[in-house]
Amino acid sequence: MAIDPQFGSIKPSQAKQTLSDNYLSFDSATGGGTFAQQYLPEIYEQEVERYGNRTLSGFLRMVGAEMPMTSDQVIWSEQNRLHVAYDDVTVTNATTLTINNISATVGPNFVQNVVSKNQTLVVINPITGKEAKCIVTATPATASTATISVATYGSADLVTANGAGNPAPFAATDKVKIFVYGSEYQKGSTLVGDNYASIEPSFTQFSNSPIIIRNQYEVSGSDMAQIGWVEVATEDGTSGYLWYLKAESETRLRFADYLEMSVVEGKKVVANDGVSGYNTKLSGTQGLFDAIEDRGNVQTGFTASSGLTDFDAILKNLDTQGAIEENMLFLNRQTALDFDDMLASISAGQSGGTAFGLFENSEEMALNLGFSGFRRGSYDFYKTDWKYLNDASTRGGLDYTIQGIEGVLVPAGTSTVYDQILGTNIRRPFLHVRYRASQADDRRMKSWLTGSAGGAFTSDLDAMQVNFLSERCLCVQAANNFVLFKGA
Repeated sequence: MAIDPQFGSIKPSQAKQTLSDNYLSFDSATGGGTFAQQYLPEIYEQEVERYGNRTLSGFLRMVGAEMPMTSDQVIWSEQNRLHVAYDDVTVTNATTLTINNISATVGPNFVQNVVSKNQTLVVINPITGKEAKCIVTATPATASTATISVATYGSADLVTANGAGNPAPFAATDKVKIFVYGSEYQKGSTLVGDNYASIEPSFTQFSNSPIIIRNQYEVSGSDMAQIGWVEVATEDGTSGYLWYLKAESETRLRFADYLEMSVVEGKKVVANDGVSGYNTKLSGTQGLFDAIEDRGNVQTGFTASSGLTDFDAILKNLDTQGAIEENMLFLNRQTALDFDDMLASISAGQSGGTAFGLFENSEEMALNLGFSGFRRGSYDFYKTDWKYLNDASTRGGLDYTIQGIEGVLVPAGTSTVYDQILGTNIRRPFLHVRYRASQADDRRMKSWLTGSAGGAFTSDLDAMQVNFLSERCLCVQAANNFVLFKGA
């Protein structure tokens, strides 16, 4: 009796030939097609790293430092300018100047009149460029008095011409700037009765608050025992055939990026904003970009065609600030190319030599870190791409046609500030992170396991929970020396 062959069997044949009923078929939708493959395909066990190194942190490690703190707030003080100058002054009449916005309140954020009798002034109209030299003839009785009486050198007064060679410097109601450049007294003079202003130095105080950053990864005990056929590998060296190892490692790497991104992008909570309405106990933190826009310099629309003109304007502005010799540029791709095109248009004689003082005068060390250096005027600049501004999952995926952030100039070195806790002047990097830490708890970067799997035995949860926590903020000191590049 003939018996139909069962699945997996073959019918014998008289000749060695391939027939429809004497071999196993694995390409049909029914029958043998549902059986395991007789021959395994070529399988690449390792993942293909198509995005390269996906981590974004490292910027702050290049330019700053991390230091512990024990309070809910970090406060620092920065010096004010040494010389006396006023930007908002009105020519009241022929012999009187009025300093606007004078306040009776004393403090770094309030304007006081500290000009004294017999001091000499330069008065400049910033629009027309006209100027006059004056001597103060009547001193203010108090620092809250806004008016200054003056006599002019070379002209009858501030608004009257003195011959063809000395036209009228100003018109009444002109807005001018003034600064003190010295004084002049007659022989045997005294300051008694002249209401001489003894200037007490003041400082400007800034503060920032740390934020708590948290994240968690959870995997069940059953999934921890499941082995996959793909060998995982991550940027921190984690590898193996357990998929949860990859997920845990990527969560850790993602959190490490958040630690930097949070203090770069951070924003403080203000009254009546959405966050204050959501949770009144959240304070926010001032990040790098917000600090530069608030207290630093913003360059808009830097391009290759206008690059040299724009860059020289930046240098002139740096001259008015701290004039820090060495600076680092962290740029997105387009702005880095604009800088390259700008530099390519400058001959070697114009651009001058290149110094690498920031990197122990080692060009090789600078290049190993991805920096290229150039010198313009009396400043050295080290340029590198900033991955955070190029990555498609962060700012690199944004449209920069409307004032997107394209780069940042960061001064190198340290600044001297007054530390409120230590009660003394200390040197700090211009850019540094403060994190909460004490002998009882270090919150720089905490991680711990909870649950009942993976070595944790803290609860009856049949899973392993990996917890991450940090509490930190960024101190942007002397922000007047930073420059933020934004699109037009």
